[in-house]
Amino acid sequence: MKNGTSVQYFYILPFSGETRSKPFITAFFFLIYVVGVLINSSIITVICLEVQLHKPMYLFICNLSIVDIFYTSVTVPKLLHMLLSGNHIVSSAQCYTQLYSFFLVAMVEEILLFVMAYDRYVAICNPLHYHQILSRRNCSLITIGIWVVGFSNSFMVFSLLINMSSCHSNIIHQFFCDAKSLTKTNCTTTQIFSVVFNTEILIFAGIPIMCTFITYVNIFSVIFKMKTKESRKKAFSTCSSHVTVVGIYYGAGFVGYLIPPYSDVLDSVFNIIYTTIVPMINPIIYSLQNSAMQSAWLGIFR
Repeated sequence: MKNGTSVQYFYILPFSGETRSKPFITAFFFLIYVVGVLINSSIITVICLEVQLHKPMYLFICNLSIVDIFYTSVTVPKLLHMLLSGNHIVSSAQCYTQLYSFFLVAMVEEILLFVMAYDRYVAICNPLHYHQILSRRNCSLITIGIWVVGFSNSFMVFSLLINMSSCHSNIIHQFFCDAKSLTKTNCTTTQIFSVVFNTEILIFAGIPIMCTFITYVNIFSVIFKMKTKESRKKAFSTCSSHVTVVGIYYGAGFVGYLIPPYSDVLDSVFNIIYTTIVPMINPIIYSLQNSAMQSAWLGIFR
């Protein structure tokens, strides 16, 4: 492989090959996956069944739950299979399919989080035109557009990475096939790929978080100008859950990609946070801090 070959398989070595804690690790990921899928599925069910939640804000929350189910389903089931079977060999086709799927859901979630911030901006800063700007038709077009951009852009990055050859090792010190780990095995990490990959991070991570920050600066400036304490408290409550989700997601994601290449353990820890734990706690945060969601839960499961 030192001369540069196209590998037929990869050997995924999660958690630095730790075997003594395998039962605990397996139980942990199984519990995280099941709880995450059940909670997100419940959120989708409640929003679909409850007519009072058929509003733009809850449409985007429903889409976020769908993305979060895909997020964990891309990585955790394969990891559980490896832990239970002891077979850590993954074909190149499986590895690159997982990489493409992960790119897709990550990009969709990042764009969706910004759209949800814009939804709060319109609701608080331009409430009289809220239903006109975010009509059912416009929300549907926005949702379709997000997925189209995700599919198209993920394919472009995927096509660049799949043509690279491996000359170092086919061992991936990670619990799934991600771009950062795969580029460590490649000897043909070309300049064009580095430029494209960094541009991707800028466009689909940097720009959304910057726009989200600017959006909330405008939102908070309007909130602070409100005359009554009750109005300010109500406006803050509609934003707090989204701000919490954005902070946790981007915090873990940025730290994970900024970790030096030799920190495989820390890399895995932060990947676990934003690929498995964050998708599980997203619906919990929205449910606990949203009175309409709480009422809908009680009405359906009463």
